Amino acid sequence: MSEHNYEDVWKYALEQIKQQYIKSGKETEFKLWFNMNYVEDTISTITVSVASEFLWQSMLKKGNVQLVSKKIEELTGQSNIKIQHIISNQSVFNPEESDSEIVSMSSNSDESDIDSTKNKLSEKKSGSSLNFTDSAKSAENKKALKKHPQLFEKYTFDTFIPGSNSDYAYNAAIAASKNPGKTYNPILLYGGVGLGKTHLMEAIGNYIYQERGDSFKICYVPAETFTNEFTSSIKAQTTEKFKSKYRNLDVLLLDDIQFLQGKAQTQEELFHTFNALHDSSSQMVFTCDRPVTELKDMTDRLRSRFSNGLIVDLQPPEYETRYAILLKKLETLGKSIPEDVIAYIAKNVVTNVRDLESALTKMIGYSELVNKNLTIEIAQQQLRDTFSQPLSGTITIDTIQKVVSDYYNISITDIKSKKRDKKYVYPRQIAIYLSRELTEYSYPEIGQEFGGRDHTTAMHADEKIRDLLKTDSSLNSLIQMLIRNIKDYKK
Repeated sequence: MSEHNYEDVWKYALEQIKQQYIKSGKETEFKLWFNMNYVEDTISTITVSVASEFLWQSMLKKGNVQLVSKKIEELTGQSNIKIQHIISNQSVFNPEESDSEIVSMSSNSDESDIDSTKNKLSEKKSGSSLNFTDSAKSAENKKALKKHPQLFEKYTFDTFIPGSNSDYAYNAAIAASKNPGKTYNPILLYGGVGLGKTHLMEAIGNYIYQERGDSFKICYVPAETFTNEFTSSIKAQTTEKFKSKYRNLDVLLLDDIQFLQGKAQTQEELFHTFNALHDSSSQMVFTCDRPVTELKDMTDRLRSRFSNGLIVDLQPPEYETRYAILLKKLETLGKSIPEDVIAYIAKNVVTNVRDLESALTKMIGYSELVNKNLTIEIAQQQLRDTFSQPLSGTITIDTIQKVVSDYYNISITDIKSKKRDKKYVYPRQIAIYLSRELTEYSYPEIGQEFGGRDHTTAMHADEKIRDLLKTDSSLNSLIQMLIRNIKDYKK
């Protein structure tokens, strides 16, 4: 850290730019394209961290790094400060590999300034330390990762893109990985399909395996496999072998526990396995597609065990996170597509990460197979079925009204009525929001299905719930539960 301490200047410059973007109604754009975090400074440089090289190049191309440079020059009166970057959890990016990686604080800076900065960085790197807390880890990350036979090696914390929808789960998983069996135990991750539950679960296993190696007995197993193994052990009269395998683990990663519903014998065995592992301070991680309270035909004592630890739900990612996930995927694949196509996918695929990556893969495949540059028009044509597939004829407004009215113990007539009591208005707004989210009906069409209301009323109800979802995590959980009930509804 230099004696000048530019950290406060950096933060103030970003805050001023942020306020300008907010006034222009572009706060989302600011969050995405000024995603740089201060790391340290010298007398002539400010180092920031970014999520990926692809993101840094994009911010350079848009002129956003230069905009911050200009703002800092205005605040300090100095034109000789350079901005350099590192990729998160890596050492300083070598400016000698690319002159474009250092952005001058002023367009008037000459080549000698850049050469001088290169020399200083070279001297700094030849010293005893880079002065970064993660530099040692960076060297370790370059080593070939050990492959656990039961874990998918690409499921690591580095490949998981956290956002407001998953920050809590992500940080809890890291904490448990660093102190298995002690910090958070057990952990139950729940949420819909494709939201990253299995990814985080296996990331815990991979992290512990890299740190502890074969000295730790780690087992990842889907609940269906666990059940089948137990059933086979009964038939083969090898239950003691089964018990020995699972009750002497250091880490148990049990995926999709909803599969255990109605399987009394397996639940009984898991209950005793749980107790044995808990007594030995072994780390346990479970995943489920719904809250524990919604599991049916599950014994109370096992349900209680699942609930005794940390329970975290994963929600569908917001736009900024969806965009970042697409950028990371492109970087991993070594591919690139136009920014407006990335934004189009991020805006329209709101379900889960799996669908998001599937849409991206489809666009890349199309571009390579037909040898065409992608455009918004091509994306709209090729992804039309992808966007509408979950909605095509499977969910009706009648079903939505039925599920919501049943949950709130009111009638469908009440939801469609002109009644203004809160007990009717709130469920009606939720039903309208779900109709917009889960069907292809327009606001005028939805309004007609709710007692002949006009499109502005339907739009207001939809926007009201969307605003509440930004701050109310309990409403998020309720919406996800209603969506599951709607999808499972049988007339």
